[in-house]
Amino acid sequence: MSQVKNISILVDNDSWILPWAERLLVKAESLKFEASLIRSADEIEEGFACFLLGCTKLVPSRILTRNQFNLVVHESALPEGKGFSPMTWQILEGKSEIPVCLIEAEEAVDAGIIYYQDKIVLDGHELSNEWREIQGAKTLQMCLRFLEQYGSDQRVDIADAEHQTGNGSIYRRRSSKDSELDISLSIEAQMPLLRVVDNDRYPAFFSFQGHKYQLKIEKIE
Repeated sequence: MSQVKNISILVDNDSWILPWAERLLVKAESLKFEASLIRSADEIEEGFACFLLGCTKLVPSRILTRNQFNLVVHESALPEGKGFSPMTWQILEGKSEIPVCLIEAEEAVDAGIIYYQDKIVLDGHELSNEWREIQGAKTLQMCLRFLEQYGSDQRVDIADAEHQTGNGSIYRRRSSKDSELDISLSIEAQMPLLRVVDNDRYPAFFSFQGHKYQLKIEKIE
């Protein structure tokens, strides 16, 4: 009888990815894994794999050693675009085809070997709630691909994994101030920014004659 493999799913903040982490939990259990969804790195137990989804804090190596694999889904052509909010930054850059990588987590940010590469293709009109739905589905897909391919064998062959080369670039953490509109520009010119704002957490805003105004955007079909 094969031994049950334990996996942990870590989301260390109140991220939009939480519902997708919960879906991964259910799917992993259906694949006969012993799975747990946790909210702090200190809760990570020893096991086969730990998925770090939407995490804002680096996990120290002493905790990473608890699992055979520590996996992160990152949306950029690594080593370019390490760091925070890569989907948001690339949408602001005008990109509609966003690379996605499943990588091994290391203490250095987004520096691990790459297990899988895929892409997200956008039409260019999607607002944050829409492209996050696509991003969440791709995250789930790549995590399940790993479990389905590697989870059934006691020995995992990672010979096809790709090592990153070069220093690349790093995206900084965004803040609510990054949602400020420029009233001297047209709506069309600022659609990339309007596509990445969050109506609840960091809504679009602008200043006029010493006053601050907030805007919320939604698509009317």
